Amino acid sequence: MAGGGDAPRVPLHALLRAVNALLQQRRYHAALAVLKGFRNGAVYGAKIRGPHALVMTFLFKSGSLREKLKSIAQATYTHSRNLAYFVFTYKGLMALQSQLQGKKIPFHTFFAACVSGWLVFRENNPINNQIIMYLLSRVLFSLSRLAVEKGYVPQPKRDPFPLIAALLWGTVLWLFEYHRQILQPSLQSSMTYLYEDSDVWHDISDFLIYNRTTDSK
Repeated sequence: MAGGGDAPRVPLHALLRAVNALLQQRRYHAALAVLKGFRNGAVYGAKIRGPHALVMTFLFKSGSLREKLKSIAQATYTHSRNLAYFVFTYKGLMALQSQLQGKKIPFHTFFAACVSGWLVFRENNPINNQIIMYLLSRVLFSLSRLAVEKGYVPQPKRDPFPLIAALLWGTVLWLFEYHRQILQPSLQSSMTYLYEDSDVWHDISDFLIYNRTTDSK
């Protein structure tokens, strides 16, 4: 009985050894890196979007619990899938270019990312929109720092961050007050909650406990 119970473990251990040996093969590194990139993209997308969708859905969206859970699952799946596809395509194109040209050059990165971005993120939907805006703000900050680092722009004598913060908040509140239709929907919802819903109350319940009790009436 004991011998029979131990028998299935042998093939499993042999399979694991074979897989581990394959993973150590240098000639398969590029292909395996593409596959792991797909895995990491999917996991990272789910870890980022899941909590965000959970909070935003229960804070700002109406509907039944089932509808909310479905919305969270759909947003998480879309974000996870898109990042997985992007990383897979990007790393695949990088490996292909490197193999064809025999070395890696800076243009490979730009070209592979452009093609992958077009293929995966070209649809203008809420998920892609948020990802692109997230990247845009960070790219602009990074390019401004790079311009100073390379000497294209003089080093500021004072930290420009306070001025940037002031101008940014001034602009976004002006847009919200007079051109809110052009703002991204989740930003509209957040700013409505902060700056308009705080002007409305009827008693202590919707002054301190709830946001707007009239929503349920």
